[in-house]
Amino acid sequence: MIQPSTQTPWNLNDSPAIAAIPFPFADEVLFQIGPVAIRWYALSYIAGILIGWFILRLITRPAHDPVGHPPLESLLNAGIIGIILGGRLAYVLFYNLPYYASQPLEALAVWKGGMSFHGGLLGMIGAVYIVSRQHRIRFLQLADLVAIVAPIGLLLGRTANFINCELYGRITDMPWGVVFNQGTCIKSGDTSMAGDLPRHPSQIYEALLEGLILFIIMLVLLRLGARQRLGLLSGVFLTGYGLSRSFIELFREPDSQLGFLISGTTMGQWLSLPMIIAGLYLIIRSSSAGRHIQREAGK
Repeated sequence: MIQPSTQTPWNLNDSPAIAAIPFPFADEVLFQIGPVAIRWYALSYIAGILIGWFILRLITRPAHDPVGHPPLESLLNAGIIGIILGGRLAYVLFYNLPYYASQPLEALAVWKGGMSFHGGLLGMIGAVYIVSRQHRIRFLQLADLVAIVAPIGLLLGRTANFINCELYGRITDMPWGVVFNQGTCIKSGDTSMAGDLPRHPSQIYEALLEGLILFIIMLVLLRLGARQRLGLLSGVFLTGYGLSRSFIELFREPDSQLGFLISGTTMGQWLSLPMIIAGLYLIIRSSSAGRHIQREAGK
């Protein structure tokens, strides 16, 4: 079992046979055409949104959808705006407000990184609410669809965080520790506090737990007919993400501008707490909501 690391001095000369894994990526830019640079970070957002949209189209095909055909194009357009605005605004407000207050134009430089998942989630919730009102569809009916594919974005986004040398973990003596502060590490990565010590690849932990594993859980629930229980998928996603994020925070280095908060907790854990509470509420509530959907379907 992996134990959370403490910030104790580490000597690479005393390391095991496999002391650390050298950082494998050399540049944040995937490729460049003239002045236009395609970055891994942007690609993760684009790919996550498009893959999620494609999967939802398969799920909601008229012949296979027991709940109804949702307005996916409207949801896609509103969701892109909500994710970008919400994710960036929350990062500016909760993670580095003093810096952006002194450099307000930098708040617009989304391509440099700096997005909050919790903010992106709130932005997506706002988008779902607007689309549900416009098309007179139940809010949770659309939210459950988004919850199915949201882990895909997390899987790709956390992988991009790893490539960007950001959100790295605490010092570790595990053989899979990664040294982030190297010449091969991209310049935009915040490695000022990384040192030359092996650290938990906490981004990969999150990609697997919040992304891949949570996505598999959502697919299993979908296969078992979870969409008939209104709010169940949304509740499982919120609870699953909140618990996963809170756990991984034990291995993740806190943001340098924030550090640890009350009793060694982190901002990520505090922002995840409301998600866990809301998710548990939706799971409990979904039993009666499911019966209500089934009664309406039988009319």
